[in-house]
Amino acid sequence: MHRVLMLFVLLVMPVAATAVSEVYPFDSSADQERFRTLMSELRCPKCQNQNIFDSNAPIAKDMRDEVYRMLQDGATDQEVKNALVSRFGEFVLYKPEFSQRTVLLWVTPLIAVLGGVLIVIGVILRSRQREDDTAPLSEEERRKAERILSGDDNSPR
Repeated sequence: MHRVLMLFVLLVMPVAATAVSEVYPFDSSADQERFRTLMSELRCPKCQNQNIFDSNAPIAKDMRDEVYRMLQDGATDQEVKNALVSRFGEFVLYKPEFSQRTVLLWVTPLIAVLGGVLIVIGVILRSRQREDDTAPLSEEERRKAERILSGDDNSPR
């Protein structure tokens, strides 16, 4: 019986160790809310589309620890973001700020939509122009078409 119990403890212990969540003690609930907000606004550089609060990557844990340390030292939200951006780049922000470096990121969707609208307008205008350019058949062309359609066309093919 002791062997079964010992085997069970050895199998369950690693699972219990990974289930321990990180606890960051704060002096006030406002500080804790700031921490949670920052966690949801910062992206894990390894996990692509996970914030650092949800990510289990070691780099995300380091980032959480750094954010906590900076908040305890009295840093503002912007100072925390700037520190992480300087270390990891603009990628860590879900909403990068509008600047000379990110102008292409913010303007590209607008350029794509405007380009698509211009292409559609161009296609419509060209098709209307082609319809207007078609001249009516001359009297001789009309007679020839009627002969061909009636089957009386004797001309060689």
